[in-house]
Amino acid sequence: MISIVVFTLNEEVNLPRCLESVRECDDVIVVDSFSSDRTCEIARSAGARVFQHGFTGFGDQRMWALETIEFRHPWILILDADEQVTPPLWKEMVRRVTSCSTETAAFRLKRRFYWEGCQLRRANLYPSWVVRLVRKGRVRFINRGHAETQEVNGVVEALEEDLIDENRKGLQVWRERQRLYAEQEARYEASLNCGLNPSDLSSSDPLVRRHALRTVARRLPARGLFYFVYAYFLQAGWVDGWTGLRFCWEKACFQQQVQRTARRLRAMARERQSQC
Repeated sequence: MISIVVFTLNEEVNLPRCLESVRECDDVIVVDSFSSDRTCEIARSAGARVFQHGFTGFGDQRMWALETIEFRHPWILILDADEQVTPPLWKEMVRRVTSCSTETAAFRLKRRFYWEGCQLRRANLYPSWVVRLVRKGRVRFINRGHAETQEVNGVVEALEEDLIDENRKGLQVWRERQRLYAEQEARYEASLNCGLNPSDLSSSDPLVRRHALRTVARRLPARGLFYFVYAYFLQAGWVDGWTGLRFCWEKACFQQQVQRTARRLRAMARERQSQC
């Protein structure tokens, strides 16, 4: 009932563990953004079908795959190469897609995040929900900053088991990726002019609540500091010890970088308008 699509770019370090975790699936596809390492070779040797497509955004890449590739099954699990499916999660997914109603268009999953080999129980704001198991033709992904959002035609249900998220490329690569994401997120924020619906902050949908919290965070004057207080103290990131402290600090720096860059981009836009 389930096909799997894995998105990659130079993922020879992470991809073998991802593919091993989904070995029970009979339809695994890798969509690669023209890697320069052994990613495609590893994927083919594991029996996956490999396609290549230029990357313009997470939403764009997911939609290209969903609209272009012929999947064998009506349900599609979307993965990044640093993610892994546990046996309990696979069993739950098979059981749920087999028994759900036709109104169900997607399932959201919780990510269990590992950083530098340590599981972060609270510092990564667990549970962090993502819509990843989708019924073909019922979900549309859209670029949003460095990530994506989705439009769902139907009901979104929740799974109980966690999706593992563990990038093994090292801290330096992780920091480089965060700097790139900060620039992309800032460009997205600089283009926004939207208000906040206060009721969204108490919505029963965790994805709606997260979007509302991000809208509030964009308006804070010292966003990095507020993020650190929220993640480390209010969300108990301290229970993850020294690793939790360092992670909360890194993410606070990320938030501050996004805010500084967004302000700079808005100032440049205002200057251009004044010269017209």
